[in-house]
Amino acid sequence: MSLGGFLSKNGLGILAAFVIAIPSWILVKSVDGLEVVGAPIIAIIIGMIIALVMKDNSRISKGTSFTSKYILQFSVVLLGFGLNLSTVASVGVWSLPVIVSTISTSLIVAYMFYKLMHTPARTTTLVGVGSSICGGSAIAATAPVIKAKDNEIAQSIAIIFFFNVVAAIIFPTLGNALGMSNEGFALFAGTAINDTSSVTAAASTWDAMHGLDHEVLDQATIVKLTRTLFIIPIVIALSVYMAKKESQGESLSKNVKHAFPLFILFFILASLITTVVNAVLTGDALETAGTLFLDLKTLSSFLIVVAMAAIGLNTNLVQLVKTGGKPLAIGFSCWICITLVSLLVQHFMGAW
Repeated sequence: MSLGGFLSKNGLGILAAFVIAIPSWILVKSVDGLEVVGAPIIAIIIGMIIALVMKDNSRISKGTSFTSKYILQFSVVLLGFGLNLSTVASVGVWSLPVIVSTISTSLIVAYMFYKLMHTPARTTTLVGVGSSICGGSAIAATAPVIKAKDNEIAQSIAIIFFFNVVAAIIFPTLGNALGMSNEGFALFAGTAINDTSSVTAAASTWDAMHGLDHEVLDQATIVKLTRTLFIIPIVIALSVYMAKKESQGESLSKNVKHAFPLFILFFILASLITTVVNAVLTGDALETAGTLFLDLKTLSSFLIVVAMAAIGLNTNLVQLVKTGGKPLAIGFSCWICITLVSLLVQHFMGAW
């Protein structure tokens, strides 16, 4: 397809997503306190409201579908440029017992809801993975693998971000009440809050409360980056599961190869490039590379907002509200259980 044909088919929908994403991004950057909510959830809400009042979205549907799939995948690839694997390995490894425990807990809770409450499989998976790993980024990586629909993605994102906001607001006070150390709260925030912006908000609040200079923020961010790496095994496992489910007597290896998401390979490659560059370069060259990687990470965050706007435009808000009871219960249960397990494992580790 020529560029002209592509733009004729998809241009209007892509433009609509950007028109929503840009003010959402600027608003969050300009207004203190909105970082806790995050631009993605604002973009989703605006998109759903616009979709609600539109009589016919057929002119933009192909473009928004392209955006919600391919631009979302591209944003996950760029996310890899924010991961220095050597830093994670040297500093973040101490958080692994808590991370593994909380991830396992969330996935088990979600699976129990699916089996006992017969909750929708794809939404349950998205909420479980989003709660256990890193919120919107994990949902973005998982959705294409399980072939989730836009309304399922929107519902999962909304649920995850709601509990992120609650956690960012109450966790610093809770940590104080429990008498947590700075290291303990960094581990708590990095493992029990899902989205990076909310982890940052909670850790920054703790630093301000205790007169610290980004000490807890830096540690919590490393814990969060370590947690983000678990996107890789989760997505691979889901790819194999989906391939096995769809093989129906055909070659499993052939179906795995077909189903495996290439964007995850590029995500790993981006992480490796970041790691090698940080290990090899020094001085001005390293500083220049660091600036470039930071810009790519920022671009990743913005493109997630664009994709969320497109998802909002493809979502029926009325249907979302009507079907939101069980997914909300999954999100709440995962959040509570992750919080309790994080505190419990830290207590036994003596991390407080």
